[in-house]
Formats: sequence, C-alpha cells, structure tokens
Amino acid sequence: MTSASQRLLVAGSANLDFVVRAAHIPAPGETVLGRDFRTFPGGKGANQAVAAARAGGAPTTMLAAFGDDAFAASIEASLRDAGVVLDAVRCVDAPTGTAFICVSDDAENAITVAPGANARLEPRHLPALAGFSHLLMQLETPLPTVMAYAQAARAAGISVVLNAAPAQALPAELLSLIDILIVNEGELAALAGDSGPLDERLQRLPVSTVIVTLGERGCIARTPTDRIRQPGFAVQPVDTTAAGDTFCGVLVAALSQGHDLADALRRASAAAALACTRPGAQDSIPTVREVDALLAAPCPESPTP
Repeated sequence: MTSASQRLLVAGSANLDFVVRAAHIPAPGETVLGRDFRTFPGGKGANQAVAAARAGGAPTTMLAAFGDDAFAASIEASLRDAGVVLDAVRCVDAPTGTAFICVSDDAENAITVAPGANARLEPRHLPALAGFSHLLMQLETPLPTVMAYAQAARAAGISVVLNAAPAQALPAELLSLIDILIVNEGELAALAGDSGPLDERLQRLPVSTVIVTLGERGCIARTPTDRIRQPGFAVQPVDTTAAGDTFCGVLVAALSQGHDLADALRRASAAAALACTRPGAQDSIPTVREVDALLAAPCPESPTP
C-alpha cells in the first residue's frame, strides 16, 4: 500500500533513441554495416521514471525538458502509458534530446547522446517537493541543476539518490548531499579510481550508501554498517540498453514503498535482468507482475562468483 508521502520524483533527461543493430560495435575509424533500425523513447531520466512506475509499481512524477518538436511526442506518450505524471518543461529554442545507439549481436551497446533540451533544465524548474519521499537524478542534465535539486531535496528532508551516469568526476559538495549513490564499474573508477579492491574503492566515496552494479554478476551495496551482495539473474540477453536505468528506477520505487535495501536490490536486479531480454530502452522495461514471476521462479539467481 502506497501513500502520497511515498511518491517519488525523477528529474532528468528524456531522449528519442535511434537504434541500429550490427554484428559488432565499430572501432574508431571503422564502418560497420548494420541491419534493422528502429526508434525508441529513452533518456536515462525517462527510462528510470518508466521503470519506477511500470516495474516498480510506485507513484512517480517525472521532471524533464522537451523541444517543441515531433520527437517529444513518443517519449511523453511512453511516460504517460507507464503511469508517470509528467512535469514537462517546453523549450522552443532547443530540440528534444536524442541518442544514437549501436547494439551488437552479443547485446553490448555504444551510445552517443545529443542533449538538446535536456541541457536547458534549470534550478527554477524544480516543482514543490511536498509529498515526495525520494528524488532520483542522473548526469545527463546540467551539473549545477543537479546540485540545486539535491540541495533543495536535502533541505526538504527528501532522500536524494544519484545515478552517476554518464561517468564524470563530481564535486565533494554534491557527494555530501547524496544519500544513495548508484554507479557501474566504469563510473566507480571515475569517482574513486581503479586501483585497489572493489570494497576499498567503495569506502573512498563520502556517501552514506554506495551501490555498484556488476552486470550479469549482480551488484554490491556498501552501507555505513553492512555490505550486501546481490547475485545476478540468469537470462539470455538480447539488448542491455536501459538495464542500468531499470535497476535504478525499481530500486528507488521499492525503497519508497518501504522495502529494506536487500529486498530492493533483489527486485531491481530481477527487473534489470528482464530488461536485457528485449530490445529498446523503455520498451524493454518489464511490469511488476513479470518481476514478481521471476522472483518466484525456482533458483532464479546466478551463482555468486
């Protein structure tokens, strides 16, 4: 059972993804002949909002900026179809964000993003925070805006969750405002260096709780008092696009509904695994029922390496 006080706010990017499948991702200077081409609604922020609502079942609001163009329509429709309440900033002088994605036959991807209107999201656009329990953000919008939103949420007593993607160095002032930091291994290296054992690098970050996702190997969470290891789920991957975003959205959805961290990690890992079995970003995100079914399956988790 949820209440108004458990609504979560996702503030971040919304893109239209242009996706081509190919035998492998091109190396620098290489031309690769692709096969099928499709467009999908995407963007880290929008993906995470859809995941929180559809796969996490949480009341979710999304703050995002769009251009005044045709690209915005399919993204907005996808958000609304997932049950997300949209707080849209309309930019007449910038196009809707786009991403150009190559997906290889082994389900890996390479992504280039043109931010467009995402770069116009400003501190003044943040809505009133009454009624929200969590704020989830990423790094596809301007860093000063992310900082301003984190400061406002901290002042309002709202839990601040940051998915530090795409990878970049972050100021200590921002890290001091974060309650939960979510990174993959590359993003962890950008923030804490790549030397030393994984647990040691997690300890270097001045954030109360740090979660590192490890792909098919699952994830690890370091809290002030505990270390939680969640194994991955055995699936046959088709496209890993938005798997990390699905993890983030479902994790925060579960926390906003009162699940403890260990259970939230398990639900998020299951949802992310299911997202890898389908093409596209938001199109690949499962429903709550599908997540529950995977969690109920006999021995769904891969062995911990």
